[in-house]
Amino acid sequence: MLRKTLDFLPGLLLCAAITIVALVLQAIEVHYAGEPYLEALVAAILIGVAIRTFWKPGAAFEPGIHFSGKVLLEIAIVLLGFSLNATAVAELGGFLLGGIAITVVLALFMSYSIGRAFGLPQRMAILVACGNSICGNSAIAAVAPVIGADSKDVASSIAFTAVLGVVVVLTLPLLVPLLHLTVTQYGVLAGLTVYAVPQVLAATLPIGALANQIGTVVKLVRVLMLGPVVFGLSLFAARLRQTSCTASRKLPLSELVPWFIIGFLLAALARSLGLVPLAAIKPIIVVAGLLTTVSMAALGLGVDIRVVARAGLRVTAAVTVSLIVLALISLALIHAVGIQ
Repeated sequence: MLRKTLDFLPGLLLCAAITIVALVLQAIEVHYAGEPYLEALVAAILIGVAIRTFWKPGAAFEPGIHFSGKVLLEIAIVLLGFSLNATAVAELGGFLLGGIAITVVLALFMSYSIGRAFGLPQRMAILVACGNSICGNSAIAAVAPVIGADSKDVASSIAFTAVLGVVVVLTLPLLVPLLHLTVTQYGVLAGLTVYAVPQVLAATLPIGALANQIGTVVKLVRVLMLGPVVFGLSLFAARLRQTSCTASRKLPLSELVPWFIIGFLLAALARSLGLVPLAAIKPIIVVAGLLTTVSMAALGLGVDIRVVARAGLRVTAAVTVSLIVLALISLALIHAVGIQ
């Protein structure tokens, strides 16, 4: 146990150091400007990306960085469930839930079509479509064995998701003043467009707690679409699997519905039923915020911006255009449902 803890220490300390620097920068902003224009969450990502650009952490750092970017973040997501305002979410209405499903289906079809139009191989186009439309890396990892995708396609798709995911997190908040979005509208937009659940936190927390709550719930509903999509692909992708050297495998439930989603929902339920003392909510949110910032540092350390240059123009164009189309579909849904 002690040996395993020591293995995590270098990477964990590196992520913690980046977090401290990000928090100090935020405190300086608040002191001189009155408010943090660059939140610690975003600063941690940028610092991590800058470090990764000039220096790749060695093998000794990998366990701790992976632990920070995955386990700590999953714990933070569960803790954020205790802050969920069930009333605010319920006000979104059942139409939005159906709209999320329709958005995912439309985005899958459009993204796949765009990928094929740009000349991507069929499996690569499917991976890009699922990554864009559902939940980034998780969707790619779950769909890959179903369609018989090889390791090269999977690696390229995941690498691109990592790079563009950070770009989306950093640029999406700029749409609030540009499009005159309300906090609720922005939360829905972030939940529908940001790749992964953790990245939704980074994209919405700077805008406000309500945006974070709504964005997280919308994203979780979107993630739950992974099960039906994988099931559907398993029925129609037999030919792809037969022509691939990659063996198909049965996906465990944990890959279709990650544990932290269940934990988040249980935490939200406990809060809604009054099982959590109100005095405990604020400390829980503070801890969740710190864990999220540490995880964002790990996310930044895992992003190599040179991946885009190596991936090629066709993949770059296909993923970027698909993402823009997803944003447009999401905005159309927001206005069609009448979210204010």
